[in-house]
This record gives sequence, C-alpha cells and structure tokens, in this order.
Amino acid sequence: MAFSLALIILLSLVADHVFRRLRMPGLIGMLLVGVVLGPYVLGLIKPELLAVSADLRKIALIVILLRAGLELSKDTLNRVGMRAMLMACLPAILEGVAITLVAPRLLGLGYLEAAILGSIVAAVSPAVVVPLMINFMDRRKGTDKGIPTLLLAASSVDDVFVIVIFSSLMGLVAGTKVNLAAKLLSVPVSILLGVAAGLLVGIVLHRLFQRLDPRATKRVLIILGVGILLTQTETWLENIVPFASLLAVMAIGFIILEKSETAAHEISQKLSKIWVFAEILLFVLVGAQVNIHVAWEAGLAGAAVVGIGLVARSIGTYLCFLRSEFTIPERLFCVVAYIPKATVQAAIGAVPLTAGVKGGELILAVAVLSIILTAPLGAWAISLMGDRVLTQSPPDDTRESSAV
Repeated sequence: MAFSLALIILLSLVADHVFRRLRMPGLIGMLLVGVVLGPYVLGLIKPELLAVSADLRKIALIVILLRAGLELSKDTLNRVGMRAMLMACLPAILEGVAITLVAPRLLGLGYLEAAILGSIVAAVSPAVVVPLMINFMDRRKGTDKGIPTLLLAASSVDDVFVIVIFSSLMGLVAGTKVNLAAKLLSVPVSILLGVAAGLLVGIVLHRLFQRLDPRATKRVLIILGVGILLTQTETWLENIVPFASLLAVMAIGFIILEKSETAAHEISQKLSKIWVFAEILLFVLVGAQVNIHVAWEAGLAGAAVVGIGLVARSIGTYLCFLRSEFTIPERLFCVVAYIPKATVQAAIGAVPLTAGVKGGELILAVAVLSIILTAPLGAWAISLMGDRVLTQSPPDDTRESSAV
C-alpha cells in the first residue's frame, strides 16, 4: 500500500503541475492519474488501499467542506439561502425527468429503471464543485454577489435530495411499500437536523477552545475528528431519522466563523495545508472508481442520454436565477458549475446491479460514462469561465455582502 501511495502522490503532483501550466484545473490530472493507476487500467493501486477508498474519500470531502463552512458568512447565507434550496431541487428534477423519458427509447430500459438511472445521474458532485468554489472565494472572485457560496451550498443539498429519490425508487423495485410523501418530507428534516447538529457542535467546540485554548493544529484535529464522527452518525441513524451529515460539517465551520473570525481563519489556513494531500486522495481515488470498459458499453446512446439530461439540468439551473441580480454571463457560469458528476455516481452507480435490477449493468455503464464526460470537462469549464466572468472583489471586502 505504501508503494501505491507513493505513486499516487508523485504522479498526482506532476499531473497537477502539468495541467495548471495548461491553464486547466489540477484536479483533472489527478482524476486521470486515478483512472490510469486504478484496477481497470494498470492496476497499480493495491486492493487494500481500494478497500478503504470510500473512507479516505469521505475524510477528504470533510476537509474541504470544513473549509467551505469557515468561509460562509451569515449575511451571505441569508441572501442566497432560498435560491440555494431551489437550486438543490429544480435542476435535479428536470434532469431526472428528462432521463426517465428518453432512456426507455434510447437504451431500452423500463420507465422505473430509467427513473433509477435518472436519480443517479442527476446528482452534481460537491467533490468537484466545492474545491473550485473555495478557490474562487480565496481569490475573492464573485464574492461580491455570493456566487461561490451559493454554488457550494446548493451542490451539498442537491445530493441529499437526489439520494432520497434514489432510495425511494430502489424501494419500489424491491417491492417494499414506499411512502413518497414521507420520503420527500425527510429531505427538509435531514437538512434541518444536519444544520442544527452542526451549529450545536460548533458552539460546544468554540466554548471548549475558549476554555482550553489549544494550539491551532490541535483545534484542526479536533474539528476533523468530530466531522468524521458526524458522518458516521448519519450511518448509525440511517434507519431511524434522516440526517444530512455533510451539512452538519459545514455548519461547524460556519458557527466558528461567526464566533471568532481570527480562530476561523487560523483553522482554515491549517486545513488548506491538509487539503494538499486530501485533494490528491479524493480525486485519484474517485478516478480509480471509473471503469472505462463499462462506460464504453453505454456507447453513443448512453452519451446522448447524459447530454439530454444535462440540457434539462441547465434549463432548470438557469430558471433558478430569473429575477435575480446576476448578469447573463454570471447565470451561465452557474449553469456550467452545476454540470460535473463524480462522487454520487461512483458511490451508488453499482447499487442497482448489485440489487439485481433489470438493466443494472447498463445503468452502471451510463453512470460511469457521466463521470468521464462531465467531471474533467466541467472542472475545466468552471475554472476557465469563472476567471473570465466573476468580478474581483476589493481586498478589503472581507465579507460577502451584495444581494442576490
């Protein structure tokens, strides 16, 4: 496993450098390193490392979501909150419905199986979107209108909504009685519980830090450990009550920022150093999940389904900004930023096949294809368009403040 880690680190740093020189996000190079080193190409990543891949990816995602929370001001959240909730639902609904309607004709799936495919593909990837938005926030690009904050918040909630729909559809396939109204109600419940738990934990940690005054490094380790426990709590409560643990993680950072900006910035700086390694693990291990041979089986028909879904998603995203103060280029940037697929598709793409769903192999193939087509292209387009479209806030503007 040590040899695999060495290869991952060295090749990822080289790929990151090369892609940045090409004016493309380094994460694209890391994704490609994962694909090449993964079990479906060269097979140089040891099985024991792949066995803990999900946990390592989760920890890396926690690191970047903590950083995201430490950059979320109360004023900006108040302004973008309702629009973020709309973005978390409408684009995914339109994309899922479009795939449900076209997949039977193009792929020969039944409508229920097509709906399952739609619920898998319709999820945006916070693993791709959040790091790029943090980068824009660090450079104060678009922060005057809260655009990065809006997108990272919406992408995190989007996954909660989509996974609830997916679990409901899988219940129908299994023949279990599904109360769709109750399932949909679980979305706001999980969001509220997640945010409430994160705020409570954040307050407790703030008071603990005030009393004990540990060094910034120890504060980071404590927060990181608590974040991991919160995500595990979601698993423990899975069959009892819905709980959005990733939102809880972000809420911890938010409350610490509200209580002490100085402490928040210290912790954020430490996390940015950890992120250098965590980013490599996240994107290489996501890339290692991509089976290009399976994706090939989806063919042009699968690509057409993904493309039609993205068109519907883009329409839904643009509709979310009607009557907003965003310029047309800024709205189009948000449309592009909501394209990348990766984490959810890699995590649940194989579930229908494992559960014996008819057409499960094809569903997996299209899910993998959606990652290949959208993650690298989407990351590149976000980086390129963001630099050109988002306005630079003045250096002394330490808080995002403009209305949406």
